[in-house]
Amino acid sequence: MTPRKKSQPKIFVLDTSVILYNHHALESFEENDVAIPISVLEELDNFKKGNDTKNFEAREFIRVIDSYSEGRSLTDWIQLNGKGLGKFKVVMEENSEPDARKIFGDNKNDHKILNAAIRLRAEYPNRKVILVTKDVNLRLKAKSLDVMAEDFETGKVKNVDDLYKGKSVIEGIEHGIIEKIYQEGFCEVKEIFKETPIPNHYFILKNTRTSVLATYNPFIHRIERVEKRSAYNIKPRNAEQVFAFHAIMNPNVKLVTIQGVAGTGKTLIALAGALEQRRDFRQIYLARPIVPLSNKDIGYLPGDIKSKLNPYMEPLFDNLKYIQSTFDERDKEGKKIQEMLETEKLVISPLAYIRGRSLSNIYYIIDEAQNLTPHEVKTIITRAGENTKIIFTGDIYQIDTPYLDTQSNGLSYLIDRMHHHPIHAHITLEKGERSELANVANELL
Repeated sequence: MTPRKKSQPKIFVLDTSVILYNHHALESFEENDVAIPISVLEELDNFKKGNDTKNFEAREFIRVIDSYSEGRSLTDWIQLNGKGLGKFKVVMEENSEPDARKIFGDNKNDHKILNAAIRLRAEYPNRKVILVTKDVNLRLKAKSLDVMAEDFETGKVKNVDDLYKGKSVIEGIEHGIIEKIYQEGFCEVKEIFKETPIPNHYFILKNTRTSVLATYNPFIHRIERVEKRSAYNIKPRNAEQVFAFHAIMNPNVKLVTIQGVAGTGKTLIALAGALEQRRDFRQIYLARPIVPLSNKDIGYLPGDIKSKLNPYMEPLFDNLKYIQSTFDERDKEGKKIQEMLETEKLVISPLAYIRGRSLSNIYYIIDEAQNLTPHEVKTIITRAGENTKIIFTGDIYQIDTPYLDTQSNGLSYLIDRMHHHPIHAHITLEKGERSELANVANELL
């Protein structure tokens, strides 16, 4: 038998968007080689200043390239550090035939990067050359020039339709088991299931006569009843909200993810849970990523930094005002919220401004988490100290940042990767509770 000829390694050409998404991108292509067009390094130079995560990613990648450049020429193939990895080089020459700059009538960097891929394809005719970019339009342009192009797959959830939802409805449960859960507060796993459920998974156990809300407690290996409870005068309005409150106020759960469309109560529930547990934590942080309109820097807005940021933080203050409105004006609990803001027991801040702070003994809510990359989410969680609880809320179908989608955003990634761990709980909120008008809009528009 003739031995099978080993295929040549592919050459992946990286766009700037991939590096700003994950500065470890060089090490994500196994034994294949990676090429960086010089235009990408030029673009990264424009991103290196600032406090956003993209600025951090740019700086880190530049440091990585610098470490490889010691005593070597970056225009030669350099072996990447790590077992089973290929090589990389910087492509200096961006002239090619065909010339993307002439075809599209513009000398912008995207077209120079396309030319680098076309040139490599001509230099290495026996190898597959693939442009990797988070920019959908650049992928389309590449394919129109017969250049292979694909999205950066690292950190991408394969099938969002099958993304873990955190709860199940189980029909046909024996009446005696439901009665036992009501009376004793629990039942054994084997009384209902043949296999051990996912940790902290929630159930609506039903028969034709009655039902009970329950969860699998991985610490005592039992199915426990979930009781309806309110937090700081906010009452759950449906079973999923009951589960969300339970997860948020469960001391054994250190990481909670709540996914749902607008109006399902994600942020309100997380904030009410924080206020209810304020004595258990040194400080409460409520943060969200800043995504300016048209992706312009916030510097173009008038006023000082506080004035610039207020429009982005306003939805968080709206939730606080709603909680305050549920109390009588003379009620001390309602006044306590303003006092917590003034003493910085409760801090509302852009996510970038919390970078570098200690996260020990903190209750930390990250709102609009679908606008984070998987690497940003990992960075936040890995900085958690003792007695810190982190809540991520968001809607994976409402993404405001370029280069992220339902599959590649940090919230989807986190739900997909963490849902089997005992210290994590997730719930998807499906029923809008804002108003009948909001519900109709979500369904029909």
